[in-house]
Order: sequence, then C-alpha cells, then structure tokens
Amino acid sequence: MPTISDKGRAMPASPIRKLVVYSEEAKKKGIKVYHLNIGQPDVPTPTVALDAVKNLSLNVLEYSHSAGNESYRRKLAGFYGRLGINVDHSDILITTGGSEAVLFALMSCVNPGEEVITPEPFYANYNGFSVAAGVNIVPVTSSIENDFALPPVAEIEKKITKKTKGIIICNPNNPTGYLYSQEELLRIRDIVRKHDLFLFADEAYRDFVYDDTTRYMSAMQLEGIEQNTILVDSVSKRYSECGIRIGALVSRNKEVISTVLKFAQARLSPPGLGQIAAEASVDTPHDYFEKVNKEYRARRDFMVEALNKMPGVYCPKPKGAFYAIARLPVDDSERFARWLLEEFSYNGQTVMVAPASGFYSTPGLGKNEVRIAYVLKTDDLRNAMETLAEALKVYPGRI
Repeated sequence: MPTISDKGRAMPASPIRKLVVYSEEAKKKGIKVYHLNIGQPDVPTPTVALDAVKNLSLNVLEYSHSAGNESYRRKLAGFYGRLGINVDHSDILITTGGSEAVLFALMSCVNPGEEVITPEPFYANYNGFSVAAGVNIVPVTSSIENDFALPPVAEIEKKITKKTKGIIICNPNNPTGYLYSQEELLRIRDIVRKHDLFLFADEAYRDFVYDDTTRYMSAMQLEGIEQNTILVDSVSKRYSECGIRIGALVSRNKEVISTVLKFAQARLSPPGLGQIAAEASVDTPHDYFEKVNKEYRARRDFMVEALNKMPGVYCPKPKGAFYAIARLPVDDSERFARWLLEEFSYNGQTVMVAPASGFYSTPGLGKNEVRIAYVLKTDDLRNAMETLAEALKVYPGRI
C-alpha cells in the first residue's frame, strides 16, 4: 500500500475541530453541547448581504477574475480609505477566506526552510499553513501572567537569524483577544525596517475592539514599511459571514501582488456568490457594528467575571476579537476537553472548549489553558459557565 507524504504526516490537526467527533457522540446521547470552541458568531448576517444573494438575476454564475471582481475590489479600496488605509483596487486580491490569504502570502514571500516569527499563542492554523508552505514558524512566547502583552523587542530580535523572512501578527489577537497598542506596533515596525522583513498582519477582527483607551491602528498605517506590509482580511467575522469564504490580501508591494496572483490563477477564482454578498456588505449601516460590539462587550464582561469566580481559574480580560484564554486547574486541557464531551454532563448539558496547547508552537505550553469563544448569547453563556464550574469540581485530573 502506498504511503502518504511526509508533509501530510506533519500537517497538524485543528485543535478547534479535532474534538468534533466527541461532540457529535454527546449530541446523539441527547446532551446539549455549548460550543465555546469555535469562532462562529450567532449574530445575524447583514440584511444587505442576504438580499444581494436573494435578489440575483444572473443566468450564469461565471468565473470571476482571479484577483476577484473589480467592482468589489474598488469598493473595498474605498472602504479601506475611510479607515485611513490608502490603497488602490489593484493593491487588493480577493481570496477564499482569510486563510487562503495567509497561505498565498507565505508561499509568495518565504522560501521553504526559511522562517517567520510570531508571538505565541497564535491562530492555530498558522501551523498548518506553514507546513503546507514548507515554512518554519519561530515563536516568541507571550504569557498569561502579563495578559499576553507583546514580548520585549530584545526577545523578538533574539529569534532573528539569516533564515528569518518575516513576522506574523494578529491584531486583535486570536486566540487571546489581546489588542496591540500603537507603541507596540511601532516597535514591530522598527524591527521590520531594521532587518528588512515582511510584516504579515492578520486584521480579521479589526471591528471588534472594546478598549476605550487604545486607538486601533492598522499595520498598513505604519510609515516606512509600506513595501514590507501585507494585510490579511476577511468578511467572516466582520459581517458574520463565515460560510461565504471571502477574504482579501492587500499590499502596496506590486511584486507581492503579481506573485500572489499566480497562485490565485491556479485556483481559478474566489467564490462567486460569496463575492456578491461581500460586496453588498460594504454598505452595512454603522449601527449594525455598534449593536454587535455592545453585545460582544456584554458577553465578554459576563464570561470573564464568571470564569474568574471559579476556584483556580484565571482569565485575562480581552480588549478585542471574541476569544479569551483561560488557565484552568486541570492536568491536561485536551484530556479535560475530551472528558467534558465523553464522560460529563450537568442538567443534560456540557461544553466544548478548544485546548490551548494547539495555539502554541513550543511543546508543553498551554497544557492547562483553553481558548473560549464568547459567541453565544448571554443566557447560553450563563448555562455554559455554570456547567463548566460544575465540571471543574468533579474532574478527576483537577490539580
């Protein structure tokens, strides 16, 4: 029997999704599972997007340009301009979700065997994308002890070698909810400029900021590294449109865009219906975001307070996105997450969390931490937190 590839063997399973089989078994037993493991918002998709699809009068759904519909890219350029990010539509390439943008960026800018530095914990799929691209992820560890603040510049520079090609940041951060300050971004800018690196900036959660004292700043606004910066964006969270799989790669570096386009041509075009919905979504009224942010802020405040009331639990208060990392008094968070689904229920319900070890690259880190997504309405979060508290009381591996 032929063997699968070494790359296939090295490809990590998603810590967010690999426990799904156990949740499905729990549901078959009649247990209600509160999904805190995945960033699937329950807020409504904007009406303008749904209407754009419902009211289609097309007879044929054709391929689009490999870079995406020009009308959408022009509209996006205007959207970014209103945010203080001045780009032309030719600086934008539409992708199949933000995930494809990350993968295309790595394959276009980094050779196999070269390295990119990123603060950990980080979005778990960066590990998968790096394996697919043959790139080595080099972590710089941030700690729950100081609420996952950016490590000092000296610690980042220690990781730079002749193989270093770039730095990846996610701001606001998935999985921690940390929001980088302007000062921290300027420190990253200085490193990128000093060592002539690429800066890959994942800003999929830009619209979810709850800190009234920190002004959000995009990496595309950093002066002096205009040719180094590559923005990764997505409509999945902004408009609660995870299923349409539309993202964007934005860069003023024309060589990067032309190179990425070759990878985009190989996959023909991004999703057609998704682009139609995404283009319409740019017209979403501002009050939509005000309501959504108010809702997520309330969920965050409730959940963080509930977690920190549980004996032995610590959860920093995230300033953005809709995730938090919590440290639990358990021997192994993956074992605990599986136990919750296989062996525990409280009033006919249980919770599903994402073990945080999958968001680290350094072996052994995150073993007693979980990522929790506060994407459920407060009543469901209340039941989920009560269930989690009861589970921690009886878990055999409690420490």
